[in-house]
Amino acid sequence: MATNVTNFDIHDIARACRVYGIERYYIIHPVKEQLMFVERVLDHWNVGEGSRFNPMRKTALRDVRTAENLQAALKDWGHEKAKTIVTSARKPEGMEHFTFKSFRNVLETSEDPHILLFGTGFGLTQDFMHSCYGVLEPIRGDSPDDYRHLSVRSAVSICLDRLLGS
Repeated sequence: MATNVTNFDIHDIARACRVYGIERYYIIHPVKEQLMFVERVLDHWNVGEGSRFNPMRKTALRDVRTAENLQAALKDWGHEKAKTIVTSARKPEGMEHFTFKSFRNVLETSEDPHILLFGTGFGLTQDFMHSCYGVLEPIRGDSPDDYRHLSVRSAVSICLDRLLGS
């Protein structure tokens, strides 16, 4: 089961990635029709009427790519051996856990390529997460009931700021 890609997610995550200097932003989805939707949106802003209407949007979307699965994204990126770090509102057991501070240190000191994956809806499956290198700590706010269900675009922005912000 997979959730739909939203127009807001495409644009807002691309803008956050651009602000923080992310080399490539992949929208990975197993449903071809969803990837076709993303490609139509990208075409509109990169080469269609939107490219003349709002050049800043074109700039933000220039590094967005689509892929049917993680392996295809890594191959396209040219880093098939990249270390995959997942995000989760839960704290899965049996995985290498990174705090924002420890993963920021890894990014600053390691020459290995890393890819940070975000899920939508109910998140990434446990089986998939356990096939990855590690998991980033959950984002915690200050709600009395520990409510942590952010939109993916909010989660991406918060994580990028904590990992790459000044």
